Amino acid sequence: MYPHHREREQPIFSARAHVFQIDPTTKRNWIPASKHAVTVSFFYDGNRNVYRIISVGGTKAIINCTITPSMTFTRTSQKFGQWADSRANTVYGLGFATEQQLHQFCERFKEVKEAARLAREKSQDKMELASTALSIAAPQDLGDELQSPPVACVNGPEDKMFRSQSADITLSSEKERIKKMLSEGSVCEINLEAELFTLQDSNSKLVAALHEANNNVEQWKKQLAAYQEETERLRDQVADLEAHGGHGPSDMLKDELTQSLEELEALLKAKDEEIHILQSKKAEYHEMEQEREEAIHRLQEMEMRNVELERRVQNAEQNLAASLEERDRLEGEVQRAIEILDVKIFDLNDLRQSLVKLIDK
Repeated sequence: MYPHHREREQPIFSARAHVFQIDPTTKRNWIPASKHAVTVSFFYDGNRNVYRIISVGGTKAIINCTITPSMTFTRTSQKFGQWADSRANTVYGLGFATEQQLHQFCERFKEVKEAARLAREKSQDKMELASTALSIAAPQDLGDELQSPPVACVNGPEDKMFRSQSADITLSSEKERIKKMLSEGSVCEINLEAELFTLQDSNSKLVAALHEANNNVEQWKKQLAAYQEETERLRDQVADLEAHGGHGPSDMLKDELTQSLEELEALLKAKDEEIHILQSKKAEYHEMEQEREEAIHRLQEMEMRNVELERRVQNAEQNLAASLEERDRLEGEVQRAIEILDVKIFDLNDLRQSLVKLIDK
């Protein structure tokens, strides 16, 4: 179902919380970013080796924050915490339902921040190795450029080389455009994954509530049957009392039986209403199931689109490699033409000197 599952961002932890942002004008008051509790998830991007906090409310990303080693999550109360995002120039606040949820989120934030620090150190080591290799190779390339003869004196090969460089620039811009499209597809895919994760969480809660409701319905049905039997029995007793007149129990007993009968009828009505509410919740569960299937379908379509974009990127890279080979070939032809021209110029110079000598004689 997910052929490139390891190449996408993966959710590693999620929690439900109310999201707030600091007021940009006062820098003191909190502004609610969501009307109700939403899912806040930690994601890991294996391609770029970065960690992010993402929260989606409806179709809008409420939080899209890349975690850096300098960030700190601060607990300001038993159920509230905050952290600053310098890139977005804002401060996020999260309000949790319980203190345990806040503690879990805080511990996971520390773990992810440490992982981000290790990832950055590893990336810096790779960059240092690459810069060292480039510094070693740079003098040799510079020497080759100094030793190469000028190309301005030859018009034909210069035009070919200019056309090759133009094609190289065009292919590079096409590659950047495709990579941009691929990154936009990844953002849409992340939003869909967050939405799917939220739907799965809601789905599991609804399933548990549905099972509990089904168990309660069975118990209520049994109680309802018992109450109906008791009602029928009381009605029979009342009918017998009314039929016997003064030979039966007193009027006080009749009043008690009538009151008990009314209470049982009110209880039966309340149980019927509860059963109706549970049936409506069951219909809502089916609607959530349909939404989850639609989200999975959209995620699969986005996956196919990403595969197509990756294929286009590979084709662009192949075309770029072919263009580079063509440019190297043209540079070789230019070099050979320059060498031939140098030989011709040398021969012409010898011929001129010979003619001068003959004229002098």
